[in-house]
Amino acid sequence: MKIAENLKQRRETKALSQAELSRQSGVSQPMICEIEKGRKTPTVVVAKALADALHCSLDELIGA
Repeated sequence: MKIAENLKQRRETKALSQAELSRQSGVSQPMICEIEKGRKTPTVVVAKALADALHCSLDELIGA
């Protein structure tokens, strides 16, 4: 569940709501919520969009 923890931490560090991250990344807010709760695993495309919006690498986001 490393991506769930990393996503939430990075989003909160940037003081972004899930809705704001959704607008910036193009990923739906419900999907962001499900990823953060560890219920869903994002596709590479979705993870890359989130990483770009959070200004971090894909490796940093997934915890590699």
